Amino acid sequence: MIFGLQKIIEQKIKEAQARGDFDNLPGSGRPVEIEDDSGVPEDLRLAYKILKNANCVPPEIQLKKEIRQMEDMLENMSDEKESYLQVKRINFKIMQLNMMRKTSPLLEDTEIYYKKVAEKLKKKKG
Repeated sequence: MIFGLQKIIEQKIKEAQARGDFDNLPGSGRPVEIEDDSGVPEDLRLAYKILKNANCVPPEIQLKKEIRQMEDMLENMSDEKESYLQVKRINFKIMQLNMMRKTSPLLEDTEIYYKKVAEKLKKKKG
C-alpha cells in the first residue's frame, strides 16, 4: 500500500514539473538553508521557530550577541581604564546569561579576567 502511494505521489510531482508549477518559486536556484536546532530543547523548538519567523530573538541569544559585540569592541580599545570598564560590563552580561539558564555551573559561560585582557593588549601594542 505504501509503495503504491509513493508511486502516485511521484507521478503527481512529475506532472506538476511538466506543467511548470515549480518554476519561479521563491528561493529558486539557491541552496536550501537548513537550520540546526539541535542545541534547542525539543519542547522549545516550535516556540523558538515562531519567534524567529516574527523576527524576535530569545533573550539568551540576544545577550550572547551583545557579549560578542562587546568583546569585539574590547579588542580595539587601547585605553587601559576603558578596557577594564568594558571587561566589567562583559562579565555582568555573562553573569546575567548564566543566571537566565537552568544548566549546570560547569556548562556556564566563563567570565573574562582583566589581567589576561591587559596582557593581550600589551602584546598587541608591542
